Amino acid sequence: MDTAILTDGLMVDADAIAEAMEYYDQRGWTDGLPVVPVTESTLAGFLAATDRDPDDVLFTIPHLNRSITVRLAAVNAALAGCRPEYLPVVIAAWEAIAKEPHPHRGIWQSTTGTAPFLVVNGPIRSEIELNSQGNIYGSGFRANATIGRAIRLGCINVFGLHPHLLDQATQGTPAKYSACIGENEEQSPWAPFHVDNGFAASDSVVTAYVIRSVMHIEARHTMQPEQLAEDFADSIRRTGALIHEYTSALLVLVPEHAELFASAGWSKDDVRQAVFERVVRPRAELAASGKDAVSHKTRWRLSAQHPDAMPDTTAGTDTPDLVPLLSHPTSVQVMVAGANNAGVSSVVEVFTLNPPRETPYSMVKIGQRP
Repeated sequence: MDTAILTDGLMVDADAIAEAMEYYDQRGWTDGLPVVPVTESTLAGFLAATDRDPDDVLFTIPHLNRSITVRLAAVNAALAGCRPEYLPVVIAAWEAIAKEPHPHRGIWQSTTGTAPFLVVNGPIRSEIELNSQGNIYGSGFRANATIGRAIRLGCINVFGLHPHLLDQATQGTPAKYSACIGENEEQSPWAPFHVDNGFAASDSVVTAYVIRSVMHIEARHTMQPEQLAEDFADSIRRTGALIHEYTSALLVLVPEHAELFASAGWSKDDVRQAVFERVVRPRAELAASGKDAVSHKTRWRLSAQHPDAMPDTTAGTDTPDLVPLLSHPTSVQVMVAGANNAGVSSVVEVFTLNPPRETPYSMVKIGQRP
């Protein structure tokens, strides 16, 4: 029997572990990467980390007639490589996802290829060593990697969202593997995102978004807040981002950019308003890419020459040839994350349907009962 020494002489059957991992892969219980074998004792350790009933339903997709319970969330958290103490974060994440309008309607089966995106605030970040400072979208931090992965494995194993089958994403996104970051509250000049939304600073909170992609914004060249706001706005208003009449975005500012705004006396609302006012395009530019009108059936953007076309909302205003692409200032959200070592922030493209939502995200306090 091949064995592997773990610690203090503890020996395990390495072949048996490899055989279990291969068995899981053959059953399709993976995201393409090896998963951790789960035993009854492993599961018991996870369930002991929460006071929730194992049969509590966290999220349902009605047309699939499938639901994820606390027990199933725990199984997939274990498969993903979570530690048991991460489970309350995973549970809150599922409950935040349940409050979002698109996932239960089947958005993760869509060709658009969207993914869940989680932001964690509060003391839990340091308690479970969730990264919020440097390489936030990259590898190297178990909590970030496995909490996001636990959600994806739940989608696959509970809801059957296997690629090429119930997941019909045309291209998808790397965020489908895992997308979970913490806010860098300690290096932000402003109040944390969850405090902005009415929670206490001592609360730990998960915010769920449905996203398309993440774009990096290279802006090491300026100390002018107006120029920086224009850099973000120019990225948000790209025509390729437009599916429907409007879009939404989350600005993930590095501390350097947040401080640039704050030292100029700008609040988050000032940043939001400045970007909102700049995310407009001349109608002629939208016409050049065939997106100067909307479908009367779906309100997806298309050419005014299309037989299904109808005028968009702006066409009936006093400035019909200058088209806003955000419906509300709150379509732009602002948080701080990443290292304080360069002017490299990001725009997270948030998926938006019609009618547009005033606040395109949902939040749940960790440990809070529904």
